[in-house]
Amino acid sequence: MKKIRFAFALSSLAAVALVGCASHLSGNRATAKLEPTRGNTTSGTVTFVQTGDGVQVSGEVRGLKPDSEHGFHIHEKGDCSSGDGMSTGGHFNPTAKPHGPHGAGEHHTGDLPSLKADKYGVAAFSFVSRSVSVAGPTTDIVGKGLIVHRDPDDYKTQPTGNAGPRLACAVITASK
Repeated sequence: MKKIRFAFALSSLAAVALVGCASHLSGNRATAKLEPTRGNTTSGTVTFVQTGDGVQVSGEVRGLKPDSEHGFHIHEKGDCSSGDGMSTGGHFNPTAKPHGPHGAGEHHTGDLPSLKADKYGVAAFSFVSRSVSVAGPTTDIVGKGLIVHRDPDDYKTQPTGNAGPRLACAVITASK
């Protein structure tokens, strides 16, 4: 009987510890200020807020082709120094999954939903990602690159989605 109570107490303690870790992450925030790559005019701001079971991603991107769709990805390196966004490397993929649509089966951690520009060339968005984290152990996006691409993501071509040149680049930074 003592062994059963000890095992129950130990499992209860582990559950409390996990809840404590999750609540510690909740509210962590990050921001990305998208700047145009060489020869482009696309810019914007994106915020990431850790919630209990995901990250709320919201923002606005301007200077896009009106009524168009654009690939949107977190890349492995927080480096926009190349002028064309290529210094960010490939898609952020710490779990070694194939490229695919966000929230539908296997996909890179950095695969986000495509942006949809309105008739003014503005994409305003808000969604929850359960693939990324702000200050989490494996899927932490702080210090990574954020890229807006010229073309829509086809969600098939490996490993990039054939989304074309990079229109805007940002480094994701922790914020309060």
